[in-house]
Amino acid sequence: MLISPAYAQAAGAAPGGGAAFLNAIMPFLLIIPIFYFLLIRPQQRRLKQHREMIAAVKKGDTVVTAGGLIGKVAKVTDDEVEVELAASTKVRVVKSTLSEVRAAGAGKPANDTAA
Repeated sequence: MLISPAYAQAAGAAPGGGAAFLNAIMPFLLIIPIFYFLLIRPQQRRLKQHREMIAAVKKGDTVVTAGGLIGKVAKVTDDEVEVELAASTKVRVVKSTLSEVRAAGAGKPANDTAA
């Protein structure tokens, strides 16, 4: 009375055995390569480029730290860099916190004109 006969008939119409399992697992098997190529692989490339950039830091380069400080490299050690922020202000920074390394002469001067 409360349950229609259509619900009872639909329950027995499910495919059986291995075909049902294959149909259920196929989306998950397709998601794995998609995640690899769209998420994991690009992140590994960025991490490799960042490691190479940090390894190539040398005295005189302009660096940007993760905190947003911009300065010139004064001294490089194994895992730290001494960055000169102003004329007499030097800060020791851990190499892994560098977010960008600019070449020594990469920046262009501002539009300052001497009057």
